[in-house]
Amino acid sequence: MTAETKREIYRHLRALLEHFTPPAPFSPHVEISDGQLVMMMSPAGRHDLAALRIERQLQPQLPAGIVATTTGDIEEADSGQLRRPDVLVLPEAAMDTDSPISPRALLAAVEIVSLSNPENDYDSKLRHYPQLGIPHYLIVDPRNGTCVHYWAITDKDGTSAYEGRAPYVFGDKIPFGDWVIDTGELPRYSRSSD
Repeated sequence: MTAETKREIYRHLRALLEHFTPPAPFSPHVEISDGQLVMMMSPAGRHDLAALRIERQLQPQLPAGIVATTTGDIEEADSGQLRRPDVLVLPEAAMDTDSPISPRALLAAVEIVSLSNPENDYDSKLRHYPQLGIPHYLIVDPRNGTCVHYWAITDKDGTSAYEGRAPYVFGDKIPFGDWVIDTGELPRYSRSSD
């Protein structure tokens, strides 16, 4: 598929989203990836609690002008990607836009694995985040109490990928870029409906 074809498909999907409201129980935040709409179940309490606790831990560690937030879409139309990380670390100035945020502004992204679509975080986003220039990517999995930190983007044969990878378990303190996340504060899912 040519780059122009990818952009055209993305433009059509983006236009469709302007008039589309996902039915309950799906999240109103629909992503676009690989020429498809990606709908997810609305996150449950522990999912959002984990994101909130990570945001709260990161914020006091960040220098002036850099923020951690649990809101904001990132978009790169040329790559056909519209995503919504659970936690974003970026310059506050990058949020001063009426459009989605450029993923190239992010210093880090955190995804809390959902029960309904874990492949989105482990496969699709792991492929796309380095291509979007996001230097640090942390996957937090409350299903089994594990985390994986990815970093150091390399470009081989025109494809970007993370070179660094470190696994952790809940209870570990994770060095994440220039910051530390204490996973001992993160909740685990207790059953399939959390």
